[in-house]
Amino acid sequence: MQGNRGCLGNTLLFLVIVFIPILGHIIETIMVFEDDHSFVGTILWLVVIWALPFVGPFLYLLFGQKRPRRVMFGQPSYR
Repeated sequence: MQGNRGCLGNTLLFLVIVFIPILGHIIETIMVFEDDHSFVGTILWLVVIWALPFVGPFLYLLFGQKRPRRVMFGQPSYR
């Protein structure tokens, strides 16, 4: 099956395929710097995110984010 999208269609498809992952990587990089990682941890997560194009950001979202402690109702938050 052959599609004839034309020059504009191919250009738009190329821009979406190239720039949406780059935008995602930039957002992930900002998230890494905002989290409280050690210097080595920050560098390693940046390497994982940028070296593994589709898997790296997914791995960071699953395993790399520092989650805030849960606060139970009725307990003081200063513990």
